[in-house]
Amino acid sequence: MAGQLQWKTGTFSNQQKEMELDRPILFAATTDPKRAREFYEQTLGLKFVVDEPYALVFRTGEIPLRIQKVNEKPRVNHTVLGWIVTDMQKTVQELTRAGVKFLRFDGMNQDADGIWQSPGGAKVAWFRDPDENTLSLTQYP
Repeated sequence: MAGQLQWKTGTFSNQQKEMELDRPILFAATTDPKRAREFYEQTLGLKFVVDEPYALVFRTGEIPLRIQKVNEKPRVNHTVLGWIVTDMQKTVQELTRAGVKFLRFDGMNQDADGIWQSPGGAKVAWFRDPDENTLSLTQYP
């Protein structure tokens, strides 16, 4: 059928066009690149790649993370970036020692470290970067 998307491994086809969309780039924003670099590189331990005119670039696993340099950034009330972890308790404790403050939400049954267990069994913890971007950690069962 003309114009219908058909999924293939790592690509999608729209009749005559084929694009590979299997390598995402992650984005967040900062109004203070120096402070953001310190947080993502030193506090979170991400590998710094380059300071470009419009973004700081880090490597998170095999995926690039571009922290865009902006003059103003609205505060959003949702998670903008998250990581899968294998040991939630250990990761939360390490980040807490590094100065990260984990968030608490009314009505959510979070443990003493701020970890919530979802109905499906995943453990989730949220925190903010210096620009108030909400970040998360998730450990799947």
